[in-house]
This record gives sequence, C-alpha cells and structure tokens, in this order.
Amino acid sequence: MSDDLAWRPRTGDIPDRPGVYRWLDAHGRVLYVGKAKNLRQRLSSYFAPLETLHERTRRMVTTARDLRWTIVGSEIEALQLEYTWIKEYDPPFNVQFKDDKSYPYLAVTLSEEIPRVMVTRGRHRRGDRYFGPYVKVYALRSTIDQLLKVFPMRSCKASTLHRAERTGRPCLLGDIGRCAAPCVGRVPLERHREIAERLVRFMSGQDHSVERDLRTRMQEASDRLDFEEAALLRDRLQALQAVLAESAVVLPEHENADVLGVAEDELTAAVHVFRVRGGRIRGVRTWLIDKEMEDVSRPELLAQALQHVYLADDDRPFEVPVQILLPEHPADEAAVTELLRRRRGGPVHLRVPQRGEKAQLQQTVAANAAEALRQYRMKRASDYDARTRALTELADALGMAEAPLRMECYDISHLAGTDVVASMVVFEDGLPKKRDYRKFSIVGTNDDTRSIHQVISRRLAHLRAEQDRPAGERDPRRESFSYFPNLILVDGGAPQVAAAHRALEEAGLADRIALAGIAKRLEELWLPGEDFPIILPRGGEAMFMVQRIRDEAHRFAITYQRGSRAKAYETDLAAVPGVGARRARDLLRRFGSPAQVARATPEELEGVPGIGAVTAARLGEWQRRNRAILDDHDSERERSGDRAV
Repeated sequence: MSDDLAWRPRTGDIPDRPGVYRWLDAHGRVLYVGKAKNLRQRLSSYFAPLETLHERTRRMVTTARDLRWTIVGSEIEALQLEYTWIKEYDPPFNVQFKDDKSYPYLAVTLSEEIPRVMVTRGRHRRGDRYFGPYVKVYALRSTIDQLLKVFPMRSCKASTLHRAERTGRPCLLGDIGRCAAPCVGRVPLERHREIAERLVRFMSGQDHSVERDLRTRMQEASDRLDFEEAALLRDRLQALQAVLAESAVVLPEHENADVLGVAEDELTAAVHVFRVRGGRIRGVRTWLIDKEMEDVSRPELLAQALQHVYLADDDRPFEVPVQILLPEHPADEAAVTELLRRRRGGPVHLRVPQRGEKAQLQQTVAANAAEALRQYRMKRASDYDARTRALTELADALGMAEAPLRMECYDISHLAGTDVVASMVVFEDGLPKKRDYRKFSIVGTNDDTRSIHQVISRRLAHLRAEQDRPAGERDPRRESFSYFPNLILVDGGAPQVAAAHRALEEAGLADRIALAGIAKRLEELWLPGEDFPIILPRGGEAMFMVQRIRDEAHRFAITYQRGSRAKAYETDLAAVPGVGARRARDLLRRFGSPAQVARATPEELEGVPGIGAVTAARLGEWQRRNRAILDDHDSERERSGDRAV
C-alpha cells in the first residue's frame, strides 16, 4: 500500500453495519459521499492495491487524507443521509446534476386569498400548484389564454388587483369575460376558488367531465333557443379542445405517470422526464449530469436521478406520481420506493414497461434524452472559447509545441472479423470538416493493429503523392490528402498506437506528425513507446474534444460498413437465378433489409411481383446460406446503435 494511504483505518475498526461515509482532503473538504449496506465491505474495496483501482477512484483515494463514517439504522436512512450530504457539501467526485435550462411553469397560486394563474420560472411556494415544465413561453401563454375562456379566473398582477379593488372597476379581462372579477364582487371569493381548483384538477388529469359538461350545456341552451349562451359555450368548448390538442395523447385518459429516459456516455448523462397526466403530456424536463469519480452503473444513476427529481427540498417542481416508468430497475429499489412513498403520502410504483404503448413511450423519452445529450455536446464543442481551451489543453497534455489545428482520427469497423473498413475524420480548429472525411476498405487482414497500419500507410502514401505533384496538377477531389495533420488519433490503446507509429516511421514522418491513441475508457491517451497513458482532466474541454472526434470517427466507420454490407448483399441477392437487380430492389423495398428477406417464408416471397414458386425455392437456398451472417449483422447493428452519435 502506498505511503499516501498510511492514514487508512484498520479493517477491523470499520463497522459492518449500514452507513454513510465521507472522504476528506487535507483541508477537510468533502471529496466524496457514499452509502453502504455494509461499511466494512464497501470501504475495504477502496484500499485494494492502487494499480487495480479505476483511475478516477485512484485519484480520489490518493487525494484524500481522512475517511469518516456515520452508522444508520437502515438502507432508507442511509439513502436519505447520503442525499442530504451530497446537497450540503457538493463533493467534486460525486455525480453533479444540473438543469440544461430554466424552464417555464404554469402556476396556480392557491396559497393566495384570490388565486392567480400565471407563468413562472422562479422558486416554488408551498401551497401553490405547478404544471410543466414547458419548452416555450409563448406556447404556455397561448395555453393560458385558451384556459381562461373555460376557467375565467384571475391572471393579473397584484398591483392590477389592488387598483381594481380600490376603484371598483375590473380590468379588461374582466370586461371581456376572461376573468370572473372577484376583485369587484361579481362572484364570491369561494366561487372564484372553485374555478381555480377545477382548473387544477383539469391540468392534473383528474377532471374528465369539463368537455362533456360544456357540450351538454351547449345543447341545452340550443334547445331553449338561447343561442347567445350556446355560442358562448361553443367558444369555450373550442378553446378547451384547442388546449387538449396542444398536448399529445400518449396513454389512456385514466393514466397518470412520469416517464424517465436516460442517455449517457463516459463523461455525461442526460435524464429526460415526460410528465403524463390524464394520458396527455403535461410537461417535460431534462437534467444533465457530470459523472466524475466512479463508473456509475445505470441502476445507480437512476436511483440518484429519482432522488434529485422528486426529493429535493430547494426546488421541487415534480410532485411524486403514483406510477413512474423507468428503462430498468434502480439500485436500492425498495429503499427508493419507500422514500418516494413517504414524500407522496401514498403508494408509488416503479415499473419497467416491456411491451405495448408504455414501452413505446419509454423509447420516445430515451430518444429525447439522447438528443438532449447530443445537443449539449454540440453546444459545448461549437463554442469558440471552449474550442480554444480544448486545443490548448490537448497540446499541453501531449507535449506539442503548438495547438493541433488539424486533427485526423481513424477507426476500424468490422463484423466478426469480416467486412473490415476504416474511417478518417478531420477536425480543423476544433470543428469537423466533413468534406475531408475519407473511407477505406481494408484488404488482406482482419486484425485491428494490421488494419491501422494499413490505413495510416495508405493515407501517408496519398500525402506524399499529392505533395510531389506540381501545384497546378493536384486533383481537387484528393484535396484532403494534401494537408499535413498536426495530430493523428487512432481508436485504441498501446498496440494500435505502435502500429500507427510504425507506419509513420516507414513514411519518415514520425518526427513531424504527433500521434496518440484513444483508449476505450476515453480519459486515457496513449503515446508511442510510453508504458502508461496520459489522463486528461475529467470535465475539461480537451476531454470533450477527444470524445467528439472519437465518436465521429466511429459513426462514420459504422455508416460506411453498413452501406457496404447492404450493397454487397443486394448484389448477392440479384445473382440468384430469376431475381436480377430490379427484383432484388423490390424484395428489399418490400421487406426492409436483407436480414428480413432471409427470414421471409416462401409464401411471403411469392407475394412480391415477379417472384414465383421456382424463384422462391432458389431464394430458399440463398436464405440458408446467408441467414446466420445477416442475423449477426442485425445484432451488431443493435449493439452499435447507441454508440453511433
């Protein structure tokens, strides 16, 4: 054990009971807060040999100079205390939640004597009811305008209300029927509160009778030949229908639920929430999470997200619903459920939908989380100051004399050792230069290191060829090969870097072009000939830059490989006697992919124009020959879909 950990407590001194622990640095600052069912078992894992710990855990352990713990009576108490201390100390090695924007809410101020409906972004007051959050303020104001036609309650500021009470004259909204005008006694305060409470029930999805009652009253007024009243009720009904049309129906009208989706990479995660009331989406919100110290598993991330969304005392816009739909079960599910039940004052069910409309809705929310994460990364990468800092940090980390204004990143993609391809993506001044992207088909090998050596050698050969050409004879289509990169990045660790370095040496450019490999965990950069990687600071701009260029290279390689495979399978399908190119395209158009053609029954094949029994039998042989390969293709596509950002 390192001398840095000489202060560590003896294992026998650590209690084997539930509790919460804190790591502190030399100045007493809390670095990390965690909980454990068994403190001795959990804390002993931190004191394993340093070389066996994850780099971020090792950095936290070696920075700390003290460890303290508090024994509690149960897992629920540990969960509560952990969350309280994370909020109090804001430890740098815990995951950090933050809103991606300030959202507007529809608020009904039931705490006031004369309740008001309004738009707010501020802190939430006890006793008031909040709906949302919404994405656009103008859409929310339009919704309130329509709601006031059906629920004519106060929406004015306090100064307007006091002036009306003082003068005995209502404001314009009172004159045009958008407010019941309790300020001048047109309705009693009790009646006005009833209107406000009915609006709350409607927005909560608990009152489904409003539209039916309006329709009934309109028909009764028409039967009485009171056409003026019928027209007024008709306008209110249309306004209500306009409000309902603005919120998508995603579940049956009796369903109330919150739906959580998560998207994450090695650095950041996004948690997206749909708030569904009465089967309709009543609000959405996104939280972005900086993951710092440990490899937080998806169940652990969900457990912390549930606490942050529903249990925060400083800003609690989301009340706990009876049903919460999740992509998978959270860690410490029983304890988390009990905390949510206590906050709600009633039963709470955490469910993972497997099929049907709830599963489809879950996928939609997950897609929104992935988009929020992509937008966050794009926004951060496109900022000029951030790009400048990223390039400077990267140059310092790699020991380069100047910032790498042109970077090229290479990735190898294959399917079980077949269909090997490579991608080359180019970033200039920290931004992608897509017209310079290039694709390579790898021949003669399915080994990653040999493939890297081959693609780098071919790229450098093109560079030499273009440099040797007279300026007036250079091919504009090969312009990307004529520029020297400041930095070449390869997706991989020490073996891939060694292969790329060998190609640079063979081309005589090892001293002119910097080289680094991006390890899978992404925070590690391998340099040629080094025994240990360079660790970029977590959350730094250089880390985001490296992550983005690596993901772009992977996306480009995957896209090229899929296109190549699809074209090859279409050609192979067209070679079946009796099929040909036209019928091959018809088959693919009908079934969607070669894998679906391989699974089709003879009857389904004969349903395609021009395919008879004899041709269908010949296609059966093609199916037997290709089904296993195509199934592997679809499985690989599903696995890589989340990575292709």
